[in-house]
Amino acid sequence: MDALVCQGCVTLTQLVEQLREEIVQLRAELAAVKSELAAAKKNSTTSSKPPSSDIVKPPRSKSNKKRNRGGQRGHKRHERPPFDAGQIGDTVEYTLSGCPDCGGRLKLSDEPPRVVQQVELVAKPVEIVEHQALAYWCAKCRKTHYAAIDNAVRKAGLIGPGLTTLIAYLKGACHCSFSTIRKFVRDVLGLKVSRGYLAKLIAKVSDSLQFAYDSLLALLPQQKVVNTDETGHKTNGQALWTWCFRAPLFTLFKISPSRSADVLLEVLGREFDGLLGCDYFSAYRKYMRQCNVLVQFCLAHLIRDLKFLTTHPHGRTRAYGERVLGAVRALFALIHRQGRMKPAAFQVALENAGDELWASAVWQVPNTKEARNLARRFEKHGHSYIRFISSPHIDPTNNLAEQAIRFVVLDRHVTQGTRGEVGQHWSERIWTVIATCTQQTRDLFPFLRESVSALFQGKPSPTLQPNTS
Repeated sequence: MDALVCQGCVTLTQLVEQLREEIVQLRAELAAVKSELAAAKKNSTTSSKPPSSDIVKPPRSKSNKKRNRGGQRGHKRHERPPFDAGQIGDTVEYTLSGCPDCGGRLKLSDEPPRVVQQVELVAKPVEIVEHQALAYWCAKCRKTHYAAIDNAVRKAGLIGPGLTTLIAYLKGACHCSFSTIRKFVRDVLGLKVSRGYLAKLIAKVSDSLQFAYDSLLALLPQQKVVNTDETGHKTNGQALWTWCFRAPLFTLFKISPSRSADVLLEVLGREFDGLLGCDYFSAYRKYMRQCNVLVQFCLAHLIRDLKFLTTHPHGRTRAYGERVLGAVRALFALIHRQGRMKPAAFQVALENAGDELWASAVWQVPNTKEARNLARRFEKHGHSYIRFISSPHIDPTNNLAEQAIRFVVLDRHVTQGTRGEVGQHWSERIWTVIATCTQQTRDLFPFLRESVSALFQGKPSPTLQPNTS
């Protein structure tokens, strides 16, 4: 009987141990599944989508009052300023032959007239100019000689500089396809052209922008602060990368087959002495390490990574993410209170908030892969997350580059990329010109027109180099 009891105890002990091993294994599998599920549930606040909305913003004023649509009571009325006399092409006067009430005779009053200014397309929005080189007969050498047609006219060909600029504007700034432009030119302007000819026009405009682009490219390594980001690009299905470099007074785009630090070496060089604003992508860290470049890593991207930690299945990891996220929020809340603080007091508080962020990231780190990775990131590069504290001219986020690159992403979705090197050069140059003109509050169309006219007339091309004098 005792032997049977002992044998039963041994069997039960083995069963318990077996069940314990199964429980440990199932718990590990469950944790892995939860981790994968959390990664699959990433949203705009925990993924690589634009993190601009993740920044702590001042709270909205609480009001139970529902706003009506349209202009609000008390707001200043906005009216379009009237066109000046130099802009008005024609004037139509409306007169009265007698009093509309009693039919009596009327005398012209000194009161100003009521005016309605109207903008309208002309009946024929383009004019066709024929350039004739007259023929002359030389009785002495017995030859016919033709007068020389203006060189700018011959370079332009069928489409003059104004219409060439309009087509380039539609292609570059409005994301129109060649088929859409061809329909517009045919149906609105009454001119039939092929898509191939339109492509040749765009190549001409691209050539006219080369000097402006190259001069900004040469100026980029001399900038004190450059924010950079990259996004995908396709040429005939081949995966390429569009790099965005945003300086304080201009923006430059470069399409490259590489997403590595080699592009940074090519564009900014090894002697770049400014500060690089970027996300935590490995290419930037490699460039930082190889060339000893000062970097400000984007705190908005850090918020995204921290929000992901707050959804982690491991409880201590969630608490760790909440703690570090709270320190970042406190830092940004302090930044938003800057206007209500004295400069010296604000600087001291900012340094203390940076120290709190650092300590929260490296103190009591849970033993999970995600938490350890974030802690190691701060141990190694934490100073590059809070560099803006000691350098007030630096933005703590990389939103400037992300905002500039959104236009390129939209263009990629509409046009589906480019077909070759000529198209890549066009894209780099027109995106650079559009972004820089916006940054410098310059009108895009006049600059394009000036560039195209300079190309046709053989004159120096205009530049987008900022005037810092």
